[in-house]
Amino acid sequence: MSDATPAGEPLLKLRGISKSFGAVQALADVDLDVPAGQVTALCGDNGAGKSVLIKCIAGTHEPDRGQIFWEGRPVRIRNAHDAARLGIETVYQDLALADNLDIVQNMFLGRERLRRRMLNEDDMERAAAETLAGLRVTTVRSIRQPVGSLSGGQRQSVAVAKAVMWNSKLVMLDEPTAALGVSQTAMVLELVRRLRDRGLAVIVISHNLNDVFAVADRIAVLYLGRMAVHDDASKFDRQSVVEYMTTGGKGLTGVGAGRADVAGS
Repeated sequence: MSDATPAGEPLLKLRGISKSFGAVQALADVDLDVPAGQVTALCGDNGAGKSVLIKCIAGTHEPDRGQIFWEGRPVRIRNAHDAARLGIETVYQDLALADNLDIVQNMFLGRERLRRRMLNEDDMERAAAETLAGLRVTTVRSIRQPVGSLSGGQRQSVAVAKAVMWNSKLVMLDEPTAALGVSQTAMVLELVRRLRDRGLAVIVISHNLNDVFAVADRIAVLYLGRMAVHDDASKFDRQSVVEYMTTGGKGLTGVGAGRADVAGS
């Protein structure tokens, strides 16, 4: 696998991704381009297929049909290890953090560094501190404080820092600002911008359109398991996104209509 994406190619490209669970068609012929150095917001009503699509990229589910291209080459992502090897990391809504462990222990959970068969605490502390500093996460008192003592925004920051420690190229965030206050939401959105500025591709699932328009370079809307539309964020307004989410764009008139590329048109 090459170390760089060919010119003009998105980092991740999905073509015709379909996934069923018994009689339920969760995804149907979904196409999506995810460029490096940009934030792609994935929107859709409940049950639209957002989480299933993310899990197909993350290796939790394997698509029934379709092709995934990574850095211009076809790949098969059968599990989370395959995704991690490519440089794909996911921060789910539950964050998967252990409250009784400190920040360093959480960031290296399952990937501990050893020296002479002993935990290399100094090395892990140094790497954790460097990663947090690189993302300008400065609100935590100590990297040795228990995660259970952190605020919601700080916990989200630790989860994101954990995701980017492993040479990741794509970070996927599932509702990263859910249940956060105004100041904590601002902290997380700034963190998303920093990931983009570092050249990473970012996919953000969000129902909060204020957050979407605050950080997204591209917007993709799923409707009943199909990609209703995907295009530059500048081609949408809030009303048009809501219309695509609730009707698939069928009732779209006025502002925003015709400005975005409807999938399959």
